[in-house]
Amino acid sequence: MLSASDLQAIWLTLKLAGLTTLLLMVFAPPLAWWLARSQAKVRPLIESLVALPLILPPTVLGFYLLLAFSPNHFLGRWWLSFNEQSLAFSFSGLVIASVIYSLPFVVQPLQSAFVHLDKRYLEVSATLGYGKYERLYKIIFPMLLPSFIIAAALGFAHTIGEFGVVLMIGGNIPGETQVLSIQLFDHVESLQYNQAHQLSFMLLAFSVSLLVVIYGFLQKRQQRILNA
Repeated sequence: MLSASDLQAIWLTLKLAGLTTLLLMVFAPPLAWWLARSQAKVRPLIESLVALPLILPPTVLGFYLLLAFSPNHFLGRWWLSFNEQSLAFSFSGLVIASVIYSLPFVVQPLQSAFVHLDKRYLEVSATLGYGKYERLYKIIFPMLLPSFIIAAALGFAHTIGEFGVVLMIGGNIPGETQVLSIQLFDHVESLQYNQAHQLSFMLLAFSVSLLVVIYGFLQKRQQRILNA
């Protein structure tokens, strides 16, 4: 049976992943669109910074974010001017760190979809009088819905499995920053293998189920397109 602390860690993890995914799906699409369409000289630099979490060890990213979140640095001082709690070792700090760490998992699928989007659809819709936002909601989003779903699912799943970054930023505070991966590590460290097995199996089952749902959706959509 799962303990109260396990259930609390599960809820905190789902809350973190849900909020992180929501924020990413707001900020990532415009950034992905700009990266796909812009010819600015600074684009390679921005693209490299977005992709950096893919190759940078999570503890390194977590360490520098921890320094930035501390009251001794600008971001940490600015946060304290509006909030009583420090950004480091807080749930808010976990959300910001998770958005940064999971950003490439959302931006890159969308960027790839935008790159391969046929410009003729946008040109025709413009001649029909569609404005910029109408083209987004009536043309781009319906056509690229699978890419948006994949991007959101990857961002959510990646946040669920975070360990190094959340440990560096949030520590291990029950009910505040003790997410599922850290709770699992605690069980292993204390030789509570039965509890560790339960949490590991839950993560494994969730990952497999999510992939099955995503690929099943994509297969059905592809069949509808072929049969149309």
